[in-house]
Amino acid sequence: MGLPLRMDNIHAPTVPAGPSSRPLTNGNAKHLSFAELQAKKENLEAELTALSGVLDSHGVNMETPLTTADGFPRADIDVAQIRTTRARIIHLKNDYKDLMNAIEKHLHEHFASIQDTDDGIPTSTHRAEMLGDSIPATLDEPFAKVNSVVAGSPAESAGLKPGDEIRNFGYVNRENHDGLKKVAECVQGNEGQRILVKVSRRIESDRRQELQLNLTPRRNWGGRGLLGCHILPL
Repeated sequence: MGLPLRMDNIHAPTVPAGPSSRPLTNGNAKHLSFAELQAKKENLEAELTALSGVLDSHGVNMETPLTTADGFPRADIDVAQIRTTRARIIHLKNDYKDLMNAIEKHLHEHFASIQDTDDGIPTSTHRAEMLGDSIPATLDEPFAKVNSVVAGSPAESAGLKPGDEIRNFGYVNRENHDGLKKVAECVQGNEGQRILVKVSRRIESDRRQELQLNLTPRRNWGGRGLLGCHILPL
């Protein structure tokens, strides 16, 4: 009988976690508008928050050892999921760093083009204002449709209605929803926390209304699941 395998470096996030969000590091960021850069920033921040919630649910952080004192995998936690989550966080933090560099460059170029005098570059306060809600956000294409909503559910409380087309569900969008698997991941990682859901609602035969709703997944609302709604991919 062979001896059990020790895994001294099991805490290292070496499990591949798939592509690091949208291909920001392939040189595409410089071709994006400021609004598109801002939308990417919000999506990255939302996903990082959700992934941190996954680690919190296991009672660990990025530095918590995943092995016992004698070097064997801990049996009290889901080591594989934690390693995958850590790897994803590392990928996203690298993307976030590149994105912020692109935003900084965009701001410098913007102010350089409109200044007629040597007033200096904008202060950090001005940059923060540029990142605020005053920047018009681009609309992502819908990727899912609300099929039904249960009365008294978190989904109904948030204002979701059958027929709503979902453009964004937290950090999830048409490009990364993976057959709605990312929606489930976002919900599980944000139980008890607000998720920004952007929907398009038909109000007349030729008119649609764009809405931003705050949806808080929670248990014990009187029905099944954390949301109380059924959505279908488009």
